[in-house]
Amino acid sequence: QVQLVESGGDLVQAGGSLRLSCVVSGQIFSLSTMGWYRQAPGKQRELVASITTGANTNYANSVKGRFTISRDNTKNTMYLQMNNMTPEDTAVYYCNAAHVGYGYSYWGQGTQVTVSS
Repeated sequence: QVQLVESGGDLVQAGGSLRLSCVVSGQIFSLSTMGWYRQAPGKQRELVASITTGANTNYANSVKGRFTISRDNTKNTMYLQMNNMTPEDTAVYYCNAAHVGYGYSYWGQGTQVTVSS
């Protein structure tokens, strides 16, 4: 059974930093493109960053230069280092594991990130 569990969400002041983690159980992590998404109240879920099996990364323009996505295949874990945070980063952050060829997309339950001004 596949499970994705996020952690690391918290309340932080503007300009501060947080690191989110996503641990994946089940034998899919090394096969999957991993991604962080976020959803703010009243807004659609949006892609924050993604990382392929070959460690190629992609970032939303709003987080480029501030956030860094990484993965550790030995620990089945993905990370999101968030620096210089702003109130606009406030959202529930979700991790996703997907493989287009195998036709799967799994989601975690989400972790709340709140940035105060």
